[in-house]
Amino acid sequence: MGVMLQTFYWDCPSAEGYEGNWWSYLNSRLPEIARAGFTSLWLPPASKAAEWNSMGYDPYDYFDLGEFDQKGAKQTWFGAKADLLALIQSAHGLNLQVYADLVFNHNSGADAQERNPLTGQMRWTKFTPASGKFPRDWTCFHPCRYESWDGMNFGDMPDLCHRNPAVYSALIEHARWLLEDIGFDGYRFDMVKGYGGWMVRSIMEMWMLRNDAGLKPYGVGECWDSERTIGEWLDETNIWSDNAVGAFDFPLRWRLQSLCDDYGYSLRNLTKPGVLLWERPAQAVTFVENHDVARSSPIINDKLLAYAFILTHEGYPCIFWQDYFNYNLGQPGNQSGIEALVQVHERYAGGASRVLYVDDNLYVMQRTGVGKQPGLVLVLNNSANWSGASVKTQWSNTRLKPVDWRGRNDAGIPEEKWTDGSGNASLWAPPRGYAVYVPQ
Repeated sequence: MGVMLQTFYWDCPSAEGYEGNWWSYLNSRLPEIARAGFTSLWLPPASKAAEWNSMGYDPYDYFDLGEFDQKGAKQTWFGAKADLLALIQSAHGLNLQVYADLVFNHNSGADAQERNPLTGQMRWTKFTPASGKFPRDWTCFHPCRYESWDGMNFGDMPDLCHRNPAVYSALIEHARWLLEDIGFDGYRFDMVKGYGGWMVRSIMEMWMLRNDAGLKPYGVGECWDSERTIGEWLDETNIWSDNAVGAFDFPLRWRLQSLCDDYGYSLRNLTKPGVLLWERPAQAVTFVENHDVARSSPIINDKLLAYAFILTHEGYPCIFWQDYFNYNLGQPGNQSGIEALVQVHERYAGGASRVLYVDDNLYVMQRTGVGKQPGLVLVLNNSANWSGASVKTQWSNTRLKPVDWRGRNDAGIPEEKWTDGSGNASLWAPPRGYAVYVPQ
């Protein structure tokens, strides 16, 4: 399915000195991103927010991508509309898809207060955006005549009422505009527990038109909860849909954090149910870090163990910009880093995942292969010494070559192995590390 790159982290424009120029900076990095093997980009919210120096999760004018002088500047914190269009065009020229971040639960930065006649309260619900599109008043927010509430609020920001026909129509038009006119290829839906799954389904089922050809968007939802709750959201959202949306695998992320940071964490936990990866692999978007968890609960140690896991298993892996570039875990040109794992994912990681062996400190998994991807074997070692096991693979009399590996304080290279006539081979990984073997 490819590998997604989250192209931002919290306060990245100011942290790297690109206030108002993040789109152009991303554009300059696209050639190396494409060479590394990434297939898609998740961009931060592109619409004008309540304040100029905002990450965009407090939307004000959905149809201002950096061309109207309001909220402190003409451009957004990420750049001008022309810069965004140039970025998307360049990405498409390198066969990279681009996903928009849709924030449909709440708004901020209203221009005036209004009295809500249903409650008698004064609230900031009068929006008069300079684009002239999607003006809003109290009837567009909860509570209103259409609905009292629809899930959860975000701070004190007014919560959009999607059952209001004007709100529904404006958001549908916004989603259409982003794909057909601006050039996005799909969406990341923010905070989906705050509104009905039917809103997401309405967007995902739309036929978009680009260059006189129909297309359906890709979609992934942020449902920050247990596997059960995420599954219920997926069921609600995808029922009778011809274009199913996926979800970020938050439960897997917490297990991966324990794998990396908790001394003595049993690798048997990686095989247990309760994560999308095992329950719904086709809808699982796996990740190690994102802009939220990196601030609230970051992984501190041995993060490449987690990346080795998500880039060899099923699911749609998403790589965090800060890990790849700022923390130097990309390791371009080396056989020990995220770039090498991305290459492994794209060349070999096809077919179903089968756990061949697991105990507290050793985990061996095989991808069975499909099409041009012949499959692989991942050996994950949680002990302080080299460790391995004899496992029965699907390949008989086959050379298994290590193509990616890493160990803590150990630069040793795993040996090539041959399977016997029954497919058996003894496969090893470095201490507190991993090794990926592929058939030759």
